[in-house]
Amino acid sequence: MKSDLHIQHDVQDQIMWEPILNPAQIGVAVKDGIVTLSGIVDTYAKKLAAEKAAKKVAGVKAVALDLQVGISPLYRKTDSELADAVIHALSMNVSVPQEAIQVKVDDGIVTLDGEVDWDYQRAAAKTAIEGLIGIKAVNNNLTIKPMLSSENISRKISEALHRSATIDAQRISVEVIGTKAVLKGKVRSFAERDDAEDAAWAAPGITSVENKLDLESEEILTF
Repeated sequence: MKSDLHIQHDVQDQIMWEPILNPAQIGVAVKDGIVTLSGIVDTYAKKLAAEKAAKKVAGVKAVALDLQVGISPLYRKTDSELADAVIHALSMNVSVPQEAIQVKVDDGIVTLDGEVDWDYQRAAAKTAIEGLIGIKAVNNNLTIKPMLSSENISRKISEALHRSATIDAQRISVEVIGTKAVLKGKVRSFAERDDAEDAAWAAPGITSVENKLDLESEEILTF
């Protein structure tokens, strides 16, 4: 099993590997496999990139984000200017049904409300705006319209898990309650856990995912 020091070095190396990140701006601390990232970055997109980088590292159990988004006065925008930029960015993305989305901006924090047909549309809306200069955070409150029966949704999620090259679907069970998917079982890494959750979110009609997948200890995985 990796020590906390080993995980810390691996996370630092992974952050250094990401082209948009400056390792000097991001502090990394690890305790019992839980990574805490601290410091100040200049865009919300960099904050998300740092979190994703840490989650890629084997042995990481969870990531706590103490990173702050510090906007330079040179690039600071009013909420009205940010709202205009957000609406424009949404309109330029063909995966986003802009007419179904309401935008609110308060002190640099963007909130998206509304109802869409698919989770990829929900995700695309957030992705379309998270790189905009001046945004401190994004609250994605978009919900998904229910479409299929629970049984059909469960089958489609299981099929998606079995198609994936990064997921050991034999060790994962899927239960759908209404429009909520519940995943149970064992996974080998944080990345596999996220991939399984992404597969569940991709199913039509899913409005929430309860990820109960447990990380299998490296001691068990050692051959």
